[in-house]
Amino acid sequence: MESQLILAVILGIAILLFLILKLKINAFIALLIGSITVGLVAGLNANEIIDTVKNGMGGTLGFVATVVGLGAMFGAILEFSGGAKTIANFMISKFGLKNAPTAMVVSGFLIAIPVFFDVAFIILVPMIYALQRKTKKSLLLYAIPLLAGLAITHAFIPPTPGPIAVAEIIGAELGWVILIGFIVGIPTALVSGLVFGKYISKKIHVDAPEETTDNTHETIPNIGITLVIISVPIVLILLNTVVNSGLIGTVNAKLINIIDLIGHPFTALIIANILAWYFFGIRRGISKEKLFRITSKSLEPAGTIILLTGAGGVFKQVLTNTGAGELLATSLSDAGFPILAFAFISAAVVRIIQGSSTVAMITAAGLIAPLLVNASLGKAELACLVIAIASGASIFSHVNDSGFWLVGQYLRITEKQTFKSWTIMTTILAITGFITVCIINLFL
Repeated sequence: MESQLILAVILGIAILLFLILKLKINAFIALLIGSITVGLVAGLNANEIIDTVKNGMGGTLGFVATVVGLGAMFGAILEFSGGAKTIANFMISKFGLKNAPTAMVVSGFLIAIPVFFDVAFIILVPMIYALQRKTKKSLLLYAIPLLAGLAITHAFIPPTPGPIAVAEIIGAELGWVILIGFIVGIPTALVSGLVFGKYISKKIHVDAPEETTDNTHETIPNIGITLVIISVPIVLILLNTVVNSGLIGTVNAKLINIIDLIGHPFTALIIANILAWYFFGIRRGISKEKLFRITSKSLEPAGTIILLTGAGGVFKQVLTNTGAGELLATSLSDAGFPILAFAFISAAVVRIIQGSSTVAMITAAGLIAPLLVNASLGKAELACLVIAIASGASIFSHVNDSGFWLVGQYLRITEKQTFKSWTIMTTILAITGFITVCIINLFL
């Protein structure tokens, strides 16, 4: 029976990767087929498999669909309004031209909270072009810190879709994930963004393309309101986590009830959307019809992420129902293999093989979740597990990752230079993130 379950898991993952890599089938369908394969080989009957698919999908999407949808709309309004450029301009003005790389890493760190990685990068590319033209230093001196800040937040800090999906699948609290993600993100950004950016910019000199347009008269939102609105959902979610953790002592029951409501990710993101709708939209003269079109369009990419996450929930449920997850947990425990290391390695392997960090995170979360059934991990430890998975899923971006080509195209560098800069940066990011989260986990 044990060998049958192990065969089921191996065959399911092999079919999943074959469908994605060889046949180019959408990862949503591939995850479902892989899950059904595991169920069949493990001995589930037809009704059990169908019930598992329904329960895994429904149990996961109740939370994720709402949060990802609200986060996508919030980011779309911020993007359209020019809020991302506001933050970048402000950071450069405060840090100065000499410390522009630091300004870029902080800007990327903040902007990727509401805006998808690729969108945020495309928005801010003109900023790093302008810096290069002014200083004549390598474009990589500014691009690598920006990319590191964007990639770290995209992987580590909700309400970005990856950590939300993983947190829901393994049962981690978003407030704790945000807190641990921020703590891990700081040294990771310093090492992979600033230190490596300074090093690689001396090895590879890249000039920005010639300026063709003048965007100096573009109106953008006020920095104060921009930072406040971006901070609202994060502060409310963290407040809810702190109050309910008992760290600040006894709190009035009615006040706890109010904080439970406004600090839940659903409500926090609804409040942020309303503020963004008014301050970034209506107040700046953008019509309600235009805002409706912007937010509706933002749900198109969100739909893909939501379905992928649901399929990841199905994969987790199959491993749980077949007993394969419990078998994996027992085997790892008997071998003395740390679950944090298994989380990192499983995400890293899937990432390197098939490219998508989101698929890697969701697949790894599906593998890890059944192992936690009998584990007595605290809330902070579960959050560390999310960041370990996110670190593994960020490693070694190469030719099978769309981000590799996006970065190469906009920085106007060759594939070899992209490997030496972007690919190495993502690997340093992943390893630094994992080492940092391991250190934090030792003290929990």
